[in-house]
Amino acid sequence: MAKDHELKLAQMKEFIQQLGSSVEKYGDPTLERFLIATSMDPNKAANMFVSWQKWRTSFVPLGFIPDSEVVQQLEPRKIFLQGLCNSGHPLMILNASKHYPAKDQHQFKKFVVHVLDKGIASAIRGNEIGNEKIVVIIDLQQAYYPERLAKLYMLNMPRFFVSVWKMISYFLEKATLHKIMIVTSEEERKHFVTEVGKEVLPEVFGGEAKFVALQDVEAPRLESRLTF
Repeated sequence: MAKDHELKLAQMKEFIQQLGSSVEKYGDPTLERFLIATSMDPNKAANMFVSWQKWRTSFVPLGFIPDSEVVQQLEPRKIFLQGLCNSGHPLMILNASKHYPAKDQHQFKKFVVHVLDKGIASAIRGNEIGNEKIVVIIDLQQAYYPERLAKLYMLNMPRFFVSVWKMISYFLEKATLHKIMIVTSEEERKHFVTEVGKEVLPEVFGGEAKFVALQDVEAPRLESRLTF
């Protein structure tokens, strides 16, 4: 199985070169993501990778999205980056009550890239290892409306959203559903606190930490390696 995996990775690299591109700046963990996303098809993975390279070069010319380009989305202080939870992944929290539909869709797309890049970068120590994922908590209490994940927790979900979620869940893959946890009961809340870790979980959710806004976190720049 390992040899087959290595063969497909080598084939993908050859296809990328044939398409006039290069993998010089990218490690195998990044390339493997494209293979997995295309059901281990080297040709499709190569094409997807080259398309992503072109998109990233045009959309993120600096290699990162600076705070100054997404100020309007950062000002509400609606996203928090708490450090690493017990699984070793960065813990990100979205206060949905402060999030409203963006008028400038182009800027909002930049904001999404900014958030994912910074979240993933906060967990990297040296080189990427191929398991750069984010644990996300969405607090839906008083929310105006009902969002690359290791786990997604939804807290304080009103009954209306619970009903909507039940309908949506029928159309999701089991692998995706496994990553999502709706926290409504006291038992689920206790499990949630234990799984995430009190050290990074804010007090309001049963932890011991303070909220840390995304813009207050210092993280290395990903340049152009991970977000796609």
